[in-house]
Amino acid sequence: MASPDYPSSELEAGQISLPELGKMFKMQTDEKTGFLKKMFSAGAPVIAIAFAELLIFSGRIKEAAITYTLILIILSLSIMVSKKMEIRKVHQALILLPILRMVNISMPIFFEATLYSFVFIYVPMTIPATIISIHQKIPGERKKDLLRKMWIYLPFSVLAGLIFAEVEYLLIQTSPLIPDLSPVHLLELAIIMIFVVGLIEEFIFRGIVQTRLEEFLGPVGGILLASLLFGIMHSSYGTPYEMAYTFLAGGALGYLFYRTKSFSLVVMIHGFINIFLFGLIPHLGPGLGLI
Repeated sequence: MASPDYPSSELEAGQISLPELGKMFKMQTDEKTGFLKKMFSAGAPVIAIAFAELLIFSGRIKEAAITYTLILIILSLSIMVSKKMEIRKVHQALILLPILRMVNISMPIFFEATLYSFVFIYVPMTIPATIISIHQKIPGERKKDLLRKMWIYLPFSVLAGLIFAEVEYLLIQTSPLIPDLSPVHLLELAIIMIFVVGLIEEFIFRGIVQTRLEEFLGPVGGILLASLLFGIMHSSYGTPYEMAYTFLAGGALGYLFYRTKSFSLVVMIHGFINIFLFGLIPHLGPGLGLI
């Protein structure tokens, strides 16, 4: 345990009484206990989600569904009985992740084209995410700031999206989600990847989960845990390299969101990553066919 913030000379001179010294050590102990409680409140659900994703990674979908059902029940009970508002808010944010995964693994196939399945997976998530965001009064982005900075955000998003996508393509060699690069198919891909996948994933992971974890654990802890969750929830790709890479990419997006407070910026970057990764690069090749 760290020594008290008083010089030994003061203690020897009797300027600090033993009761005051006892209070000081009690405060240090209470602070450590409070920190450990916070870590458990946020860390236990993260570990449980990581375990469920490990089951998905190993192909044990049924066991993963059971695990996620238990996580949903436990988080729901915690939200109802917890006396601390900050813990309830964290668990309200984290409960979105098992809901997202349960919708994902239970969604029947309506279309042969995988692209349209994203609509049926992500659009329903707008309902619980919006309810939680309104209930917790998650701050939004001012339209004036967005319009003023769009001339910077848009080209930066395209460039960042291309760089992230090129590296990710080397790891997972994605197949295209559109049959060709016609304007119609590119428009369909752009709309779904920016305004459905990018918008809703960033709304959940950065807008709600990271924001709440930052308030609970501080900026570093919030960004790290949100990025870890973002990474492990890419377990369905079946490669640890993809999970590690999306953890790093999520950390970069999380840091940008923390620094700029621009939700639109991270949505655009995420959307352009997917446009390049699932459209342009598979058809044109790495480097968009220029190298």
